[in-house]
Amino acid sequence: MQTRQLGNSDLQLTRIGYGAWAIGGGDWQFGWGNQDDADSISAIHAALDGGINWIDTAAVYGLGHSEEVVAKALKGRSKRPYVFTKCSRRWNDERIIYSSLREIRKEVENSLRRLQVDVIDLYQVHWPNPDEDVEVGWTEMAKLKEEGKLRWIGVSNFNVAQMERAAKIAPITSLQPPYSLIERKVEAEILPYCEQHNIGVINYSPMGAGLLTGAMTMERARNLPDNDWRSRSDNFREPRILRHLQLVEILKAIGEKHGRSSGEVAVAWTLRLPTVTAAIVGARSAKQVEGIIGALDFGLSADEVEQIEAFCRANP
Repeated sequence: MQTRQLGNSDLQLTRIGYGAWAIGGGDWQFGWGNQDDADSISAIHAALDGGINWIDTAAVYGLGHSEEVVAKALKGRSKRPYVFTKCSRRWNDERIIYSSLREIRKEVENSLRRLQVDVIDLYQVHWPNPDEDVEVGWTEMAKLKEEGKLRWIGVSNFNVAQMERAAKIAPITSLQPPYSLIERKVEAEILPYCEQHNIGVINYSPMGAGLLTGAMTMERARNLPDNDWRSRSDNFREPRILRHLQLVEILKAIGEKHGRSSGEVAVAWTLRLPTVTAAIVGARSAKQVEGIIGALDFGLSADEVEQIEAFCRANP
């Protein structure tokens, strides 16, 4: 299985990893609708059996529930994947989410307990909020790494200026940004900065939160449940969704030539850049894993990339 080294770490990652956002369930502000834990566990097992060697979750996904499901899925497995999680998104007794970079030590202890591990392979600041506390949070992250609770430390959703501030305190192993054919803002400054400073990149939502999988339709988008955050996203409403679904037809046509899904083509497009170490792909069932696992070893030709780019230029 093809792997790539993540930044300055010794982590060798498969080109895609299992993303555990959606398996947090629907009972929180950024849920994906109702989710059965048994389906989640089956999805994780299918991903690992298919060759994926890392899982990315976060404390806030399901307000702790995603981490607990990951622990259940890994219990008893002889070959364990790398497990990554994130901090800085907290919640109170009323389940209201807030941002904090001053409670990271407590967050680490809670994640270690929920994940049932002694050390976290990669621990990431989920969001750089509040901005004025970036140095406080990153200093604590560096201390926890020195203490052996964290193997490597990274950031998520940081801009270049915030990464520069953190790097003055301790090296950044990785950045986790949104990057897909739906969201390309990081191409201008952020990806070049990471390449220049040997910061690994693991991009999230490479399939546009499900828009590019081939399973999304206008009717399904209109009927997303209220506890699915996508029901409130402009990308899932007209006029944007019309453009995105046209793009899917191009991805499908390319995929059909290789026996791949449109989602796998979308993931491969993000992995065409050497700066991108690996991509996070979510799946809520073993069946969904079947439609993404082919991205582990699939690459696009220059002509296929140009075909996609031509559409994007004509339909920005």
